[in-house]
Amino acid sequence: MAAQKPRTGDGPLELVREGRTLVLRIPLEGGGRMVLDLTDEEVQELKACLEDF
Repeated sequence: MAAQKPRTGDGPLELVREGRTLVLRIPLEGGGRMVLDLTDEEVQELKACLEDF
């Protein structure tokens, strides 16, 4: 059985264009990442929500 490695340093916040969508990778506390596949329209809606915050 292989030894499990601790999940640390999963990288920075990333936003990259892949085809017709944008992929947002958000590092999570405790390890791992949340990955969101967003359209341009969804990115604009998210931007508007964050600006109002």
